[in-house]
Amino acid sequence: MASISREPNGRRTVQFVGADGKRRSVRLGECNQRQAEIVRLHVERLAAAKRTGGNVPEDTARWLDQIGDILAERLAKADLIPPRASATLGAFIRQYIDGRTDVKHSTRITLERARAKLVEHFGESRDLRTITEGEADEFALWLERDNGGKLAAATARKTVSIAKQMFRAARRRKLIRENPFQDLAGAVPANRSRDYFVSRADADQVLAACPDIHWRTLFALARFGGLRTPSESFGLKWTDVNWETGRFTVRAPKTERHAGHQTRIVPLFPELRAVLMEAFEAAEPGAVYVLPWRDTTINLRKGLMTIIRRAGLEPWPKLYQNLRASRETELLAMFPQHCVLAWIGHSRQVSLANYAQVLDTDFERAIADAKAVQNPVQHAAAGSRLDSQHDEPELVKSPVCESWRGEAAAGETFLENQVGVTGLEPVTSSV
Repeated sequence: MASISREPNGRRTVQFVGADGKRRSVRLGECNQRQAEIVRLHVERLAAAKRTGGNVPEDTARWLDQIGDILAERLAKADLIPPRASATLGAFIRQYIDGRTDVKHSTRITLERARAKLVEHFGESRDLRTITEGEADEFALWLERDNGGKLAAATARKTVSIAKQMFRAARRRKLIRENPFQDLAGAVPANRSRDYFVSRADADQVLAACPDIHWRTLFALARFGGLRTPSESFGLKWTDVNWETGRFTVRAPKTERHAGHQTRIVPLFPELRAVLMEAFEAAEPGAVYVLPWRDTTINLRKGLMTIIRRAGLEPWPKLYQNLRASRETELLAMFPQHCVLAWIGHSRQVSLANYAQVLDTDFERAIADAKAVQNPVQHAAAGSRLDSQHDEPELVKSPVCESWRGEAAAGETFLENQVGVTGLEPVTSSV
C-alpha cells in the first residue's frame, strides 16, 4: 500500500514499498490532497505491477502519458517506470534521423525536409504526446497551403508518410500511446497521366543527336537495358558485362538493403550491345566503369532535355523513368512477365502501378481480333493480316528474339543462375 505524508511546508510525498522490499518515496512538491491521492493511486498500481510482473492498468498508462517530465523522472528514480526519452518533437526527430544509419544520403535529405516541415508547423519544443489526430489532419492540409509548404500533392503525401513513420517509431519506443498520423493516407499514388512511350524511331533520333559515346551509353542503358538512372548506370563496370553469354550484372543500390535484391542479371539486348561495344572500344585503357563520369552532381536531366530538343523532339515527362517504362512495356509484349520483372528489377505490383503502359497498338490489335471473331467467314482470309498485328513488327523481326525462341525450342534455359529480383522500389529520382 502507498501512503501520503505531508511536510510542515505543505509539500507532499508518496511513500511505498518497492519490489525489493525497500521503502521508497516520490516527492510531489506543493499540491493539494486530491492531486496527491491521484498520484498515490497510480504509484500503488505501478508498484504492484512491478512486484508481480503484471500489466499496468489502462488508465494508469494513460496517466503516465500525460504527466510532465519532472514527475516522470521522479517515478523513474523510484524504479517504477523506465527513464523517459526525450518526447519533444525536435529532439526526438533529430534522434530518429541520426539513428537511421541504414538509409542512403538521398533518403536522409528527404527525412530532413520532413523534419523541417514538422518543426515549422508544430514547434521544436512541442511535446509529442500532445499532438492529436485532428492536428495531424491540419498538418496534412497545411502542407499544400500558401502559408505552409505549398507543396505538390505527391510531395505533401510523401511528407505525411514520413511523419507517420517517425511517429510509429515514437510509439514503438513507448513515448506515445497512439500515432496521430496512423489513419492518414501516406502512399503517393502513381500519376499515370505523365506516362509516355518513347518509340524506337524517337530513340534512334535521340541517339543520333547525342554529343558523344558517353551520352549514347547512358541513354541506351535506360531505353534498351531498363536501368535506373543514375544509380544503376553509374555503377555498371566493364567486369559486369559478359560478352560471351550475352548478359550483364546490374548492381541495384536502391534495393540492396533487401536480401537477394542487391543485383540482377539482364540480357545484353542487341540494341544495347552495339552501343556498349562502341563504348568499350573508346574506353581508356584500364577503365573500370562503363560510364567514366564519377561526379554525381552532373545535371543529367538538363543534359538529356538539350539532346532531345537537338533531335527535333519535345522532352517527355519523367525523362529517365519513361525510358525504363518504355523498355519494360516492349519486353512484356515479347516475354513472360516473370522474366521481364526479373530483368527490370521490381515487383508485379510496382510494374502495374508505375511502368507497364497500354499503347495504341494494343487497342488496334484488340479491335482487329474482335472483328475477326465476329466475322468467322473472313477469318481465314484475314489471318495473314492479323498475324502481322499481334506484335510490333520491329520487335518481332529482331534477330535476338528469333535466336532466343530457337534456344527455348531446343530446351535451353536462358536465365541460368539468374538473380531474381522482386520487391519494393523506392520513388524514382526526378533525374
